[in-house]
Amino acid sequence: KTAYEIRLSLVGSEMCIRDRSHITFLIIQTVYADGVKLNNLKKKIQQGLGTQKADIVLRGGKVFDLITGDFLEGDVAISGDTIVGTCASYDAKKVIDVNNQVLVPGFIDTHLHIESSMVSPFEFERCVLPLGTTTAICDPHEIANVVGVDGIKYFQESSEQTVMDIFVQLSSCVPSTEMETAGARVTSLELKKLKNHKSNIGLSEMMNYPGVINQDKEIIKKLKLFEGGHIDGHAPQLSGKELNAYIAAGIKTEHEATSKDEALEKLKKGMRILIREGSVSKDLKSLHKILTDKTAPYICLCTDDRNPLDIHEQGHINYMIKALIKLGVKPLNAYRASSLSAAEAFSLSDRGLIAPGKKADIVCLQNIEECKPAMVISGGRVVSDEIFSTVKRIKPIGLNSVKSKSVKSSDFIIKDTSEDTSVIGILEGKIITEHLFEKIPLSNGDKIPDLNRDLARVTVIERHGKNNNIANGFVHGFGLKKGAIASTVAHDHHNIVAIGMNYTDMALACNRLKDLQGGFVIASQNEIQAEISLPIAGLMSISSFEDVKDQLTKLRETAKELGVTIEEPFLQLAFLALPVIPSLKITDCGLVDVNKFKIIK
Repeated sequence: KTAYEIRLSLVGSEMCIRDRSHITFLIIQTVYADGVKLNNLKKKIQQGLGTQKADIVLRGGKVFDLITGDFLEGDVAISGDTIVGTCASYDAKKVIDVNNQVLVPGFIDTHLHIESSMVSPFEFERCVLPLGTTTAICDPHEIANVVGVDGIKYFQESSEQTVMDIFVQLSSCVPSTEMETAGARVTSLELKKLKNHKSNIGLSEMMNYPGVINQDKEIIKKLKLFEGGHIDGHAPQLSGKELNAYIAAGIKTEHEATSKDEALEKLKKGMRILIREGSVSKDLKSLHKILTDKTAPYICLCTDDRNPLDIHEQGHINYMIKALIKLGVKPLNAYRASSLSAAEAFSLSDRGLIAPGKKADIVCLQNIEECKPAMVISGGRVVSDEIFSTVKRIKPIGLNSVKSKSVKSSDFIIKDTSEDTSVIGILEGKIITEHLFEKIPLSNGDKIPDLNRDLARVTVIERHGKNNNIANGFVHGFGLKKGAIASTVAHDHHNIVAIGMNYTDMALACNRLKDLQGGFVIASQNEIQAEISLPIAGLMSISSFEDVKDQLTKLRETAKELGVTIEEPFLQLAFLALPVIPSLKITDCGLVDVNKFKIIK
C-alpha cells in the first residue's frame, strides 16, 4: 500500500487523532526510508552496469588487488558510498584523474584509545583521515574510567557524526583491576544496555586475564554477554594452559605480544595478532618477521596509541606500512594487514578491498613503498577541510574531573626502613617494565631520589575525590636530572602520576594539574616550565590537534632540558600506573607486582 492508502485505513479507527497521526507519521517515515533504500540499490546496480552514469569515477590509476597481488587497470566507479565497478570503463557525473597513482583500500586501525591522542574524536579524524586511516576500532575505557558510562556514550554519539568510521567497542575492564581507584565502574548490566548501538562490534580488550582464568563472576557475565561475537584480547606474556583457557573463553585477538615467540604461540592457538606501533609501545621491529605469505590473513595493524606530534612527524597506519616494507615485508602482506585482514578479523565484510559492493574507502598513493597519500576518499567523499567543517560536534564532557587534594613536599617522602627496595625499570619502546631491586638506605627519615643511579621518585595521587590515596616509589630509566613531570593521563584509572628529583617541584606540578583540570605539567626550580591543558576528563584537549602538537613539542623539548632521555616521556609515564602489564607498576594503592597480581607495598 502507499502511505496515503495506509493513512486512509486509519482514519476510521478508534484511535485518538494524536495517536493516529503519530503512527501515520512513523509509517510514512518507514515507507519513505524503504523506498530510498530500494532506489539506492537500483541505482548501484544500474551504475555498476554502466546504464546510468556513476556518481564518481577514478580514472588513470591502478588498483592494488589484495587477493591476487595484481595491479588492475580500469576505472573505479562509485555510487554514493559504495564502489560499483572496477576493471572497466565508466561514464560519471564527476571524473577524478588519478593518473599513475596506486589505489589501495582505506586503512583500519584495529585497536586504539582515541583519548590517548589527547584530542576529541573530531580532531582525531582531522589528524588521521588525510593519512588514509578511514576506520578506527576504539576502546573508550580511558574516559570510562573517569566518568563511567557517559564516557562511552560520548564516543558512541560522536561516531554518529564523524566522517571516518569509528567503531566503539564496549569497555570490558573499568576499572582494570581492584588494585587502583578509578573514577567509575562499568558493570555487565550497563554494557548490556549499550550493546545495540550501531557503532558496537564487540567487547574491548579483556585485560583482567587472571579474572578470566579464575572465573570471576562479573568477568564471566561480560564474556557471556558477547559469547559468539567479537572479544578483544589483552594477555601480555600469557602462555601454555593459561593461554588456552583464556582463548577458550571466546577471546579472538591479541595486541600485547611483544616477541616473535609469543606472537607465534598465540597465532598457532588461533588468535589474530594485531601488530602495534604506538608512541610508547613499539613492537613492529620485533614482530615484522611473523608477517609472511602464510600468516598475513591473520595479522592486523594497530597503533594503541599515537599522539598528534608523532602522527605529524611520522604518520599513522601509513607509517607502519612504510616501516614494514623497509624492514623487508612484502608490500602485499603489509597492505593486507592494514585493511583486508583487519576487516575480516572484525567481521567488517563491507570493506577491506577495492571491489564492487565494498565501501568506497580508497587511498591514492604515488607509490606503494612510501605509502604517502595523495588523496583519500572516505565513504565516497573526497577528504578535505570542507567536509570536516560540516561535521556536527558533540559537546565535551567530564570538564571538572580533577578533585584531588592539594599536596605538599612531605607527601612524597618514603619512610620504609628496609634498604631492599623494589624499583620500576623502564624499557624504552615497551610498556612492560622490569622489576628491579636496589639498596636504598634511609637518609634523614626518607629514601631520597638518587641522581647518580637514575632513581627518580614516582608518585600516584588519587584524583577522583574518593579516598585521597598517595603512593610513592622509585623508577629507573627516565634520565631525569632535575625538576618534575606530572600528568592526569595514567592508564587506566587516570589518577595523577608524577616523577621527580625535587619534591617541591613535584608538589607544584601536581597542584597545577588541578588548576588546569587535567593535562601535563613540567616544573623546575619552583616554576612551571611547560604545560598542556586536557580538560575533557583530564585526558583530551578542547583545542585543535595542531595546537596540541605544538604544545607537545614544547613539552618534549623542556623534558629533554631536564635530562629526560626517553623519546616519548609523557605516555611512558602514563603506563607506569597500569597494573595489568608486567612486571612492576604503581597505582594509588601502592606498588603492584603484576606477575603475582598483588600489591607488594
